[in-house]
Amino acid sequence: MAVFVALGAFLMTLAGGWVAQRVTDRRHLVLGFAGGLMLGVVGLDLLPEAVDAAGEPVFGVPAALLLFVGGFLLAHLVERLLAVRRAAHGAGEERVPQVGLTAAAAMVGHSLMDGIALGAAFQVGAGMGAAVALAVITHDFADGFNTYTITSLYGNARHKAVFMLFADALAPIVGAATTLLFTLPEELLGCYLGFFGGALLYLAAAEILPEAHHAHPARSTLLCTVAGVGFIWLVVGVAD
Repeated sequence: MAVFVALGAFLMTLAGGWVAQRVTDRRHLVLGFAGGLMLGVVGLDLLPEAVDAAGEPVFGVPAALLLFVGGFLLAHLVERLLAVRRAAHGAGEERVPQVGLTAAAAMVGHSLMDGIALGAAFQVGAGMGAAVALAVITHDFADGFNTYTITSLYGNARHKAVFMLFADALAPIVGAATTLLFTLPEELLGCYLGFFGGALLYLAAAEILPEAHHAHPARSTLLCTVAGVGFIWLVVGVAD
């Protein structure tokens, strides 16, 4: 059942990527909406789930939040190191394509964990599986949108963006299928979500949103960002 439901997530991910491709003439609006989606996913979906699942605090701080900060710092460090390397070869301040691919790969990893969570939920019961299925299928639209947008934003060729989009779409199916073989500890899942949330927030706050408002500091761009957050809020509310 979980694998069948993951097929819906596959289609929604592709739909999100398709939308991202079709509105290239309104790039600033796309980036504004993508930034809002990413902010909403981190603050309203990933972090609450991670804090609940990650287990005991470490020196008074929830383990998920420590890993959240670690993910943010690691994303910043990786981007700076790659940018310095690119500058040393005469590329100046141009965006580094590897950063986009790395971020997209993290999105694929997140979608894989979505599939695992979906399979685990159906192991608990049909009601739990249905609730998780709704959350996964609806927010995978945002995942597909963000995966294509991030890959393209960093200067990668269209075929690479499409490849990462299809990898992201297939990941929930693979994740759901693996739950037929093993069960992922809840604490490990929570720690991963916290770490991934930190990296995703860095990309949204330091890259996606500044780029969206750089050339087009319009009110419409800000409204798209708010709409992205609102969409994730709606998804989380419906799923609960």
